Amino acid sequence: MTITAPPPSAGTVTRRRTRRWIDDWRPEDEQFWAETGQPVARRNLLWSIFAEHLGFSVWLIWSVSSAYLVAMGFAFSPQQLFLLVAIPNLVGSLLRIPYTFAVGLFGGRNWTIVSAALLLVPTLGFAAAVTNAGTPYWVFCVIAATAGFGGGNFASSMANINYFYPTAKKGAALGLNAAGGNLGVALIQLLLPVVVGGAGIFGLVKASEGGIHLERAALLYAGLAVAATVAAWLWMDNLGTAVAKPREQLRVVKEPHTWIMAVLYIGTFGSFIGYSAAMPLLIKLNFWVAEPAPLGTGIYFAYFAFLGAGVGSVARPVGGWLADRYGGARVTLAAFVGLAASTLAVLWTVFQLTPNPTADPAIATENESLFPLFLGFFLLVFACTGIGNGSTYKMIPAIWRRRAESTTAAGSPERTGALAAAGKQASAALGVIGAIGAIGGFLIPLAFSAPWVADPLSATKGAFMVFAAYYVLCTAVTYGVYLRRGRLAAHV
Repeated sequence: MTITAPPPSAGTVTRRRTRRWIDDWRPEDEQFWAETGQPVARRNLLWSIFAEHLGFSVWLIWSVSSAYLVAMGFAFSPQQLFLLVAIPNLVGSLLRIPYTFAVGLFGGRNWTIVSAALLLVPTLGFAAAVTNAGTPYWVFCVIAATAGFGGGNFASSMANINYFYPTAKKGAALGLNAAGGNLGVALIQLLLPVVVGGAGIFGLVKASEGGIHLERAALLYAGLAVAATVAAWLWMDNLGTAVAKPREQLRVVKEPHTWIMAVLYIGTFGSFIGYSAAMPLLIKLNFWVAEPAPLGTGIYFAYFAFLGAGVGSVARPVGGWLADRYGGARVTLAAFVGLAASTLAVLWTVFQLTPNPTADPAIATENESLFPLFLGFFLLVFACTGIGNGSTYKMIPAIWRRRAESTTAAGSPERTGALAAAGKQASAALGVIGAIGAIGGFLIPLAFSAPWVADPLSATKGAFMVFAAYYVLCTAVTYGVYLRRGRLAAHV
């Protein structure tokens, strides 16, 4: 399918030309948006979601597969397993900044093709590693690091979609784009145990009797990565108006709001991705007996690992919608209040647990009675992270837009130029903030496996106490900076 782009408007800079470049893009023009822009933006959003969804699945493939490695004969300690879970999050967070600029440098369509194809590296590497019983731990770490390519996809996808949509619709569009990606975490955690033969789905799908085959999941996602690459080639577009000037755009690191929002985003997205990565191992270490057990005789992690990521993903567009309606800062404040309260509730259940259930079925049975409360409160945590993810991403472009409006007159050429510059700065800020926020996904699994604490349960208690305190801090920052009367960015 070929798009015939409208003729460039006066003053538009002509860029390198192929059949998938669009130069005249004016989403804030209501007539242009209704007649031309909206269907094109929706099509690009659809295929962006597909590619980002796969990226998230590959990024978090280690979150659930690591829980099977010991059963496959790899003698790794809990600390080593948590590190395998954390490494992709670190690499993914570091890649977010260059991935953000790649959209302006190469085009959103072009970079989606490249980033989707790069997912073949971690998937095929994973398949090779798990089929060789002699694979050393350091090789697993290197392959896990390449899964960070999937984490970088989020930044380029969000920056790309941010260029396509008008300000009034960015919250919903970015929320849907992010939610579609976030659901990749839930889907890999739900389906990987079934695909590899390690578990059924609450008895609806029978577990395989032929052993565990982790390479099946890797090969499946390698095939899907090829499909995403082809889809981006055929049906996505590059915007000539999305120009990257990294040196100029990196000036956003000098802006206080960039760092303030990064602190908040660690609390929302960092929590989401960190908890999603750690949840399968948390359940296994604190509630699991030994082998897959029927419900009522022991908690099997694979039955529940996907629920948190699923709830957080569904809640994310809700957060974007609420932010469009009530303001991002108000919704973010409510999300952090909810995070603090629900985390304290989780902490209460953790203090009731007895250590080392895998060594004694009686302890596992005792802990099992607390599992419904643990799971319920933890799902509330995930819901609040999702709502906060959507609302913080709405705040970022709104902050830069409000600053542009506050320094220019309505309807003036200066405001038009200032708003265009604000959009580019907001896209750069999204990348920087997203990169810093994703570091939470690295720190949270490490906190649960603190090597200086001999008892994993004690490490878990300490981690949740620190997280609760951080959410209280974020609540105070959100109110003090964005909701107090007279603040520049109030009501964003």
